[in-house]
Amino acid sequence: MKILVAVKRVIDYNVKIRVKADHSDVDLTNVKMAMNPFCEIAVEEAVRLKERGIATEVVAVTIGPKAAQEQLRTALALGADRAIHVETEAPVESLAAAKVLAKVVEAEQPGLMILGKQAIDSDNNQVGQMLAALAGLPQATFASEVIIENGKAQVTREVDGGLQTVELSLPAIVTTDLRLNEPRYAKLPDIMKAKKKPLIVTTPAELGVEITSGVTLLKVEPPAERQAGIKVSSVDELVDKLKNEAKVL
Repeated sequence: MKILVAVKRVIDYNVKIRVKADHSDVDLTNVKMAMNPFCEIAVEEAVRLKERGIATEVVAVTIGPKAAQEQLRTALALGADRAIHVETEAPVESLAAAKVLAKVVEAEQPGLMILGKQAIDSDNNQVGQMLAALAGLPQATFASEVIIENGKAQVTREVDGGLQTVELSLPAIVTTDLRLNEPRYAKLPDIMKAKKKPLIVTTPAELGVEITSGVTLLKVEPPAERQAGIKVSSVDELVDKLKNEAKVL
């Protein structure tokens, strides 16, 4: 079985986000970029399925600028066998990403496609669901456990009320939650080997997809800074401040 894994290039989660002086966008100058953490979990799960003999090939795919090949090489170092880069400099929104991935699914015919449930930059949580609809495949989102047996995927999902277990016929789409696994670190020999693994570059146009934007970015502002707290000497003073200053009582 072939597994297709989608990865996305985002600002490293340890980096403090800066806004441009004109508030037109996030400032990416000299900012460390990395693979989206949920995508790392997706890659790890695919590699584990291959190590257990369930999958025969893991293919990583990303959509984005030329620099996004860095994240594909990371996926290859983590255990993916080959990579596909759909290169575009245009901003890629959820629906456009799903349309591109649907074309890749059509061409590759994977038995399973794994995506992170959301990216930490846009935080939309949409691509997996849109892809399942476009590809006409069953889906299981927010996966905390995936078991593949007898041509079916049994997926435990994290839902508001606790856990839900669903069974899907393969091929299927699965999106990962945080508790699915803990991604490994790429070892130096694997990083070196990744440089020689196949990486195919294509474009949305070659796949027959037009990247268009339905959203106009008007302004970006950092969140308001939190005010420092104060200490009170008594319960009466606390109640007074909550009532007369904070106006919450």
